[in-house]
Amino acid sequence: MKNINTSNYQKYHSCSFEMSRALTKMYSTSFYSASSLFSKNIRSAIYSIYGFVRIADEIVDSFHEHNQKELLDAFEQSYRLAYEQGVSTNPVLHSFQLTVRKYGISEEYIEAFLSSMRADLEKKEYKTVEETAKYIYGSADVVGLMCLKVFCQGDEKLFKELEYPAMKLGSAFQKVNFLRDLQDDCLVLGRIYFPNLSIDRINEATKIELVREIEQDFEEAYSGIKKLPVGVRLAVYTAYKYYRGLLNKIKRTPAERLVKTRVRVPNYQKGLLLLSSIIKNQIVFHDFK
Repeated sequence: MKNINTSNYQKYHSCSFEMSRALTKMYSTSFYSASSLFSKNIRSAIYSIYGFVRIADEIVDSFHEHNQKELLDAFEQSYRLAYEQGVSTNPVLHSFQLTVRKYGISEEYIEAFLSSMRADLEKKEYKTVEETAKYIYGSADVVGLMCLKVFCQGDEKLFKELEYPAMKLGSAFQKVNFLRDLQDDCLVLGRIYFPNLSIDRINEATKIELVREIEQDFEEAYSGIKKLPVGVRLAVYTAYKYYRGLLNKIKRTPAERLVKTRVRVPNYQKGLLLLSSIIKNQIVFHDFK
């Protein structure tokens, strides 16, 4: 048996996590800014989860000039092999499988996520609440649960307590994304995620109904944020505040304009949200430490 150069092997681990960090920074400045608030001992694991889901998402959303089904199948097979062997020549998959092993992330979460990604290649319109809920569970809820596994660091009692609020937060984030990206989803990708809703059928009443549903998700998620570990709570609360701010802007945007433009939160407002999050984390959440 060959002697293993553990020093070089650790370098490859570090390089792989660094690749996931760079990918996160490149694709989502908002998420990257929020995730940098996590305690250092879990930050790399969160980047590795983001890297995994981002690549799959890019396959189904961006690689239109290629055989997307074959690419997604190959991506899944590469992950399966990486987990089986404990190593991958794909740095993002390597860092992700290390995180899956270390934190005991459920295979069911990964399967549900890939199933929703595959649905983006096969399904264009969601006609029932149940269909939409299933898609959101796989595309968002389970990603939140993967992160929650990292946050809880083996504390299964805490994980069970926060499981439902984490799913609600994932659902809220995804539904906000649906409203924000309504134009691109409908016109560019040809997808309709909300039942009986299309770019030519949305009106103010429909929009307000969806906003209220999302606000309820946020309310249920907030109870869990207060109970998160100290090294996690500020980052999650900052993301929560950002998305609530985005939802409030969507709420103020007329429905007819919503289908013609992508709503954004200006950078200066993001800075103010971060400042208010830090203050609340230090003062209001003090009793939950």
